[in-house]
Amino acid sequence: MAATAEGFPVVMRGYHRVQVDELLGRVRAALDGSGPPLTADDVRQARFDVVMRGYDRRAVDALLQETVLELQAMAATSAAPRHRRPHIQPEWLVGWVHSVRFPRAIARQGYVMADVDAFLDRVIAGLRGTQPPVSARDVREATFRTARFNGAYDEQDVDRFLAQLAAALEQD
Repeated sequence: MAATAEGFPVVMRGYHRVQVDELLGRVRAALDGSGPPLTADDVRQARFDVVMRGYDRRAVDALLQETVLELQAMAATSAAPRHRRPHIQPEWLVGWVHSVRFPRAIARQGYVMADVDAFLDRVIAGLRGTQPPVSARDVREATFRTARFNGAYDEQDVDRFLAQLAAALEQD
């Protein structure tokens, strides 16, 4: 018996070598993520022609059984719930909220600075535990009075920051 590149012995009557090699190539690509997904059932249902000078059937069947187990393990891992993003430390959030600076709405309407600042102070107090915590929903539903000229922050910048803050608070 001669061995092949796949390591299977070639026997007088065995599995069609090209068919086996093609399936094993698909399996390799599925396992390393470079090809389309392949399920354990796909491998179980594979059938090969029996030809003269083909791969030893027992050796191929043994490898395919190991492959089925690998594909089942991979499917179980990918079906497991995804881990949430890492928890953001309240101290980091306090520093981030405390250091935010918004441009002023000079010649257009914007949010009243005192309202925005008071809300952000409340967020910080909630993160420090000195007041009830502010939820992501509270941040998304926050409303502010509007004004023109010097006493107002740019609405788009405040809204963008609040969306990011709400996303960070949802991780808790």
